[in-house]
Amino acid sequence: MYKNLTIASVLGMLAIILGAFGAHALKKILSVEQLESFETAVRYQMYHVIVLLFVNMFTGFTVKQKNTISYLFFIGILFFSGSIYLIQLTAISAKSIWFITPLGGVFFIFGWIMLAIHFLKKKSTINS
Repeated sequence: MYKNLTIASVLGMLAIILGAFGAHALKKILSVEQLESFETAVRYQMYHVIVLLFVNMFTGFTVKQKNTISYLFFIGILFFSGSIYLIQLTAISAKSIWFITPLGGVFFIFGWIMLAIHFLKKKSTINS
């Protein structure tokens, strides 16, 4: 649990740093469309960091459930946000890694599905 919280905290710090970098340094370098893409990556990273903090602090989940959801979101952040950062900050072409961004989105979706399933299971055990 603390490992997941530590990773989430570092990812949150990186989202703030990258957001500030994008808002200040990249305005002069990137086009409006590129900057919007970069900001989307930062925003999705931060949304999922907040959920990671909640998931890992919530006492209603087992350690295994916390780890499953956390790993899905960690991989989602790496693939989704990470690929956008690479495309916008390096010479890597979007065409060469086009599949990584949507794959990250799929990991996000599976993380949210697992979250919903665990809450539904909790609801059914409470109502029984």
